[in-house]
Amino acid sequence: MLFSTVAWAQKLSPVGIWTNEEGKARFEIYQSGDKLYGKIVQLKEPLRNGKPKLDDNNPDKKMRNRPLQGMVFMKDFKYDGDNKWDDGTIYDPESGKTYSCYMKMKGKDKMEVKGYIGISLIGRTQNWTRVE
Repeated sequence: MLFSTVAWAQKLSPVGIWTNEEGKARFEIYQSGDKLYGKIVQLKEPLRNGKPKLDDNNPDKKMRNRPLQGMVFMKDFKYDGDNKWDDGTIYDPESGKTYSCYMKMKGKDKMEVKGYIGISLIGRTQNWTRVE
């Protein structure tokens, strides 16, 4: 019984390449240890003034010179049951803010990603689509 539950969870794993509703970027969700992480692997518009886009809005001035492409922006997600990964954080390079976050699989190639402050009832939800 436990084995079939694990197999089902793996079937709906978020590990892979995703895009957001706006199609501005592609993200790789990957596993490291028992947690999931996400990094930006492709930007629709990777350059600004002929140079790679940087993390200009980061509140830490030392981080503002890092390129957005390749940046790990989702961290520390743990499996919470029912095809949901929780207790992670998501960094929004457009605002420079980091939010609590969860990911919930809505099907093999659809995922709900919600960033929030405090409780998850209030926040911003996006639906991502698997591209690979």
